[in-house]
Amino acid sequence: MSSPTGPASGLPVRMPRPRQPGRHRRPEPVAAPEGAPALVLAVPGAPSTTTRGLAEEVVSIARSELPGLDARIGYVDGEEDATVTSFPEFPSLRSVLVHAAAQRAARAERARAAAAEAGESAPAAPPEGPVAVVVPLLAGPDSTLMDRIRQTVADSGVAAELTDVLGPHPLLAEALHVRLSEAGLARADRARLFTVATAADGIVLATVGGEEAVQAAGITGMLLAARLAVPVMAAALDQEGAIAATAEQLRGSGSAQLALAPYLIGPELDADLLDAAAKDAGCSVAEPLGPYPAIGKLALSKYTTALGIAPQQPSGAPVH
Repeated sequence: MSSPTGPASGLPVRMPRPRQPGRHRRPEPVAAPEGAPALVLAVPGAPSTTTRGLAEEVVSIARSELPGLDARIGYVDGEEDATVTSFPEFPSLRSVLVHAAAQRAARAERARAAAAEAGESAPAAPPEGPVAVVVPLLAGPDSTLMDRIRQTVADSGVAAELTDVLGPHPLLAEALHVRLSEAGLARADRARLFTVATAADGIVLATVGGEEAVQAAGITGMLLAARLAVPVMAAALDQEGAIAATAEQLRGSGSAQLALAPYLIGPELDADLLDAAAKDAGCSVAEPLGPYPAIGKLALSKYTTALGIAPQQPSGAPVH
């Protein structure tokens, strides 16, 4: 038996660990609210096993950041023959939304049946709020793709919210830095003063989606330039000659060894177009952003912001 001053002899008691004070205190874990809408990742491009693997890594990161999260993958160009009980290999965004709505309605019906069996009153109306929050797997704006996603959400007839794209954001500049360093085109750590023989002294940031996309990429490009202390210029990969013209502009300002960094996650990217542009511009090329951890964190941030819930925020203030 314990006394007011401590445990009785021979009976150790586990004492609570003191909370670490101040700014280094570990944040309390946050879980998804019960019955919260699904996070549906809208994946552009031609579906493939590679694309699916990338998307699954992104949603896995989001789930690890918010336990209990219902995260799903819908393909903008996916298959439509989904039912409530079965799914094709690459389900369309519309199918995923309809499936989520059907499951939500079924849960509500089971809750009403259980309440009736227990002799309790149950709400007659279905749960309020959106069935899903759709997050486009896009680093920057692409009006054509966003219009398609918006139309798909509307055509589904499902109450769903559509968020903005993931960037610009400092974490995307970090991801670009990492991809460049993996290709041997930049220092891996900006705090170290060693020299990389193949490091680029000028970066062309490649994007797709028109002038709006180039402007948005330029914001992340400024953050990347600050990290690497080299000039960075954005250009449209889907505009003929734009990458080569930007490369010549950088060479005209004194850069001699250029690198092409895709400001793209991957599914929306035409790899042949990227390789051709790099060849025309005479640039070494880094890998796309891919399932870099920041992508999953930013997707989750878009979801939680839409719902007004607040897990731990990604490092770095967002750029507007």
